[in-house]
Amino acid sequence: MVKELDSEQFMNLVGDYTGTEFKFIGQRPCIVDFYATWCGPCKALSPIIDEVAAEYDGKIDVYRVDIDKNEEISAAFGIQSVPTLIFIPVSGQPRSSVGLLPKETIKEAIALVFDIK
Repeated sequence: MVKELDSEQFMNLVGDYTGTEFKFIGQRPCIVDFYATWCGPCKALSPIIDEVAAEYDGKIDVYRVDIDKNEEISAAFGIQSVPTLIFIPVSGQPRSSVGLLPKETIKEAIALVFDIK
């Protein structure tokens, strides 16, 4: 299941984005889908993200952040276009991908960044 996050939930589930260095606090890798309600490609990506969340349930966490309601988080991650997916491993640096991606490309990124097949 994909969980919509506000700034407080983000701080409790993903990490503190307000400092100079982001530190992930989650228990398993996660994908954060930065989107906007007015964005056509975001609407097209939404069911794909739901499928990925269901397929990898228990292996990764999947979150959504509305950029219009959470400008601070969006600014901290340098979000300039939506949709943007941030792949956050348990250790290591987050990686991002901008634009509408097919499910297979997202699964390839999960395998590459998280080493989950």
